[in-house]
Amino acid sequence: MGRGRQKAKNTKIARELKYDTYSVNYAALERELGHPENGGDEYVDKWADEYEETYEDEKA
Repeated sequence: MGRGRQKAKNTKIARELKYDTYSVNYAALERELGHPENGGDEYVDKWADEYEETYEDEKA
């Protein structure tokens, strides 16, 4: 694509982003990102019990 066509395409996309109004479903976004709804412990390591703890430095 030539420079003129690419610039026109970028301008079109920029106008769409600037002037179009999009509705955002924040509840669905929270669910997708995994935010706990009931205020649960968000720092739980779900993989903590899967592997034995080994420390290479302590064996030496």
